[in-house]
Amino acid sequence: MAIIVKRVTEPVSGDDGYRVLVERLWPRGITKEKAKIALWLKDAGASTKLRQWFAHDPVRWEAFRTKYFEEMEAKPDVVARLREILAENRKVTFVFSAHDEAHNNAVALKEFPGRQAYG
Repeated sequence: MAIIVKRVTEPVSGDDGYRVLVERLWPRGITKEKAKIALWLKDAGASTKLRQWFAHDPVRWEAFRTKYFEEMEAKPDVVARLREILAENRKVTFVFSAHDEAHNNAVALKEFPGRQAYG
């Protein structure tokens, strides 16, 4: 299983596989046709409170990851759905809308499988 992380404004590629938007909010200015999202998994996005606290501040990245992982662990139905998606598809792209490509919930979510959750 391969997980790719890609910004929603990047060109869609045949190598993307199954594209999952992992944001709580739909990206501004992006049509569904342009995004070519197979699934919008809103509940995989960080909570509003956590997103606002983090504000994509790299200094808060490690604390954000910890808090985000705690949020995800409290959502067994979302984790189960992610497990299904990853089991059914050889390649999955977690799509995000943040400007910071290194510090966003899609990057953290890609790291989350190593925490035993995806099995």
